Amino acid sequence: MQSVKRLVSRRCRPSLIQCKRSLSSLPINSSADDLQHEGAGLHKLYASWEDDPEIGFVVLKGSGRAFCAGGDIVSLYHLINEGKIEEAKEFFRTVYSFIYLVGTYLKPHVAILDGITMGGGAGVSIPGTFRLATGRTVFATPETQIGFHPDAGASFYLPRLPGHLGEYLGLTGEKLSGAEMISCGLATHYSHTEKLPLIDDELGKLVTDDPSVIESSLEKYSDVPYPEKISALHRIEVLDKCFAHDTVEEIMDALESEASATNDAWCNSTLRKLKEASPLSLKVSLRSIREGRFQTLDQCLAREYRMTLQAISKQISSDFCEGVRARVVDKDLAPKWAPSSLEKVSNDMVDQYFAPLSESEPDLDLPTKQREAFN
Repeated sequence: MQSVKRLVSRRCRPSLIQCKRSLSSLPINSSADDLQHEGAGLHKLYASWEDDPEIGFVVLKGSGRAFCAGGDIVSLYHLINEGKIEEAKEFFRTVYSFIYLVGTYLKPHVAILDGITMGGGAGVSIPGTFRLATGRTVFATPETQIGFHPDAGASFYLPRLPGHLGEYLGLTGEKLSGAEMISCGLATHYSHTEKLPLIDDELGKLVTDDPSVIESSLEKYSDVPYPEKISALHRIEVLDKCFAHDTVEEIMDALESEASATNDAWCNSTLRKLKEASPLSLKVSLRSIREGRFQTLDQCLAREYRMTLQAISKQISSDFCEGVRARVVDKDLAPKWAPSSLEKVSNDMVDQYFAPLSESEPDLDLPTKQREAFN
């Protein structure tokens, strides 16, 4: 996926980084410095490895039941409620910048997604060269359920999935298995979890910076999975028919019509997910995914950063903090969204998420002249 033409050494070893926790999965009382420390640390490591001729490729894996569940939204929730907005901004700048580094990395990158892969976890893996899914992999972009929007590069990779699968995943937050990830292209390889020790051993012995050699090693232990009968991928024609519409209202109307005509449990389940989500987040997220279809990675990240600043500022809505409170902090699962319905979400509200930042507020600064993004 990325060029390795600049690499001169063929006597290269892999570098392994094992995440023992999420990218920023820190205790609730962690400081903002702690929040961004891991992201900044990863960025520094990756930059040093890219310049090291003895490092041929990078392997990123998790430890425990998760590969990476994303950023610590509870810590962000407390920062925002304490008025520490600048520290929250710095966290997002750090994470988004690291994702851009992964997406433009000059050396092969292998992410072993054995477990939960959500939000920022997907962001630090999907832009890389290889993504190995397993029977334990659970992927999702559940941001609309907490009053946010699919970020960390999600507006870049979701619209590049087959048909309108990206809109479905981004709006509903529905989960995908490892088998579904390989089937739709989010993963490049699939292996049963029991084979991971063999894969670790194989990759550890490789002395190369050649992506084709790494790919051959991964394929040696690859399996061919099949999505379960209940998978949305088996309903791709209906999914495309419903999620191809221009507005969230039209999407929901199409699902209502389909459910009435067929009594399909999948349609009813999808409608329920959409009705549980923040109405504002649904409209903002649909537009984000649609715009991302025609933008490069850096353009998507820069736009997501502007959207994120609106979400955490509470100037338009407090849905992000309310969603985190209801689903993660108090866990009453009863968020009070404002606006409370799609009808009450004005075009002006949505437009503000995509408006340029003020002159006093700098945009996300990515090294696009030094590291060219891909389409």
